[in-house]
Amino acid sequence: MSVAKICVIGLGYIGLPTAALFASRQSQVVGVDINPRTVDTINRGLVHIVEPELDQLVHAVVSQGFLRATTRPEPADAFLIAVPTPFLENREPDLSYIEAASRAIAPVLKKHDVVVLESTSPVGTTELMAQWLASARPDLTFPATHGQASDIRVAHCPERVLPGQVLRELVSNDRIIGGLTAACSAAAVRLYQQFVRGECIVTDARTAEMCKLTENSFRDVNIAFANELSMICAQLKIDAWELIRLANHHPRVNILQPGPGVGGHCIAVDPWFIVSKTPDLAQLIRTAREVNDSKPQWVIQQVKLALATLLFKQPALCTRDVQIACYGLAFKADIDDLRESPALGIARQLGRELGVTLLLVEPNIDVLPDDLLAHSLTDTARARDSAHIHVLLVGHREFRDMPALPDHSMVVDAAGVLAN
Repeated sequence: MSVAKICVIGLGYIGLPTAALFASRQSQVVGVDINPRTVDTINRGLVHIVEPELDQLVHAVVSQGFLRATTRPEPADAFLIAVPTPFLENREPDLSYIEAASRAIAPVLKKHDVVVLESTSPVGTTELMAQWLASARPDLTFPATHGQASDIRVAHCPERVLPGQVLRELVSNDRIIGGLTAACSAAAVRLYQQFVRGECIVTDARTAEMCKLTENSFRDVNIAFANELSMICAQLKIDAWELIRLANHHPRVNILQPGPGVGGHCIAVDPWFIVSKTPDLAQLIRTAREVNDSKPQWVIQQVKLALATLLFKQPALCTRDVQIACYGLAFKADIDDLRESPALGIARQLGRELGVTLLLVEPNIDVLPDDLLAHSLTDTARARDSAHIHVLLVGHREFRDMPALPDHSMVVDAAGVLAN
């Protein structure tokens, strides 16, 4: 039996696709976002993010009356919280968005409602969310005090999707559902089974929280090995991508590909949530994070070395006349998402420190971030023909398919674009 009305808090890269999929099953869905522009965009049947097929789905469900957006929560039967969970300057998790969302929905809760936290969170956050709700609604009962018989069901269900394939993976991937009680888990399973075709696997809330952090930390550690290996290979004058290709012929070896760092809202952030809870034990996870966080500075040093070499070879050339092209600003290939992007950070630092106007090639965006407007957003052809130094930061298909770079140009290939 479908849930009659669902309220989704946060209409970003996870919240909006999730809301649209529930609406496609003909549940009444209210999407809530603090940004009035986002709300207006969605209510016009449009989208504010780039994700394949999302624009058609949102247009359809808005036109059919199953999805609408607003800036304030409304009464519903189920509430999904999908808001950001960044970390603070000291790398402690910032739970203020979750707290604000919890306090926003508290006034409209009623008996038998289900509240699911989808935001990736440190262990214990779902329990903390339930405490915030309980403090705001003493007239209702919650799992911590009333267990299976609580008025409100509370659970954690982390997303685990790949940008560029979000709609497909939201439907097909297995979901880990951790309720604060068995009744909470069962209610959340019934909710997600409206559109999820993968298995809904039940555990407790803390394990569900740790599962998402573990998945992303596992990838981060493996990427750190590849990134460290690439820096070692550069010093030893070995082609890292060729080395990895050969090593991966071993039947039990599968080394990942190095890059300019690690970005996005998950892998670059989530390991710190484990470190914050167990700082004395998470030594390997912390070291992997530090290796990946250091890689952008290593790339920048390679660009500066290339610039010094160019000026030595061409003494008549002034630094301000040098054209440096950065290929890619997104945090991974073939998407528009700039969140926590090492490529974007590299471009920003090069622009500040080198005193040159950069040629920035990012085929998936139309406008540069405000702090890069002094530079030029351009296309592959112009960058290829004009730049003295080519810095390949993201493996977009447009870059992999472009003609060979001029023989006389300096190249820093941090993403292995030219290795394939």
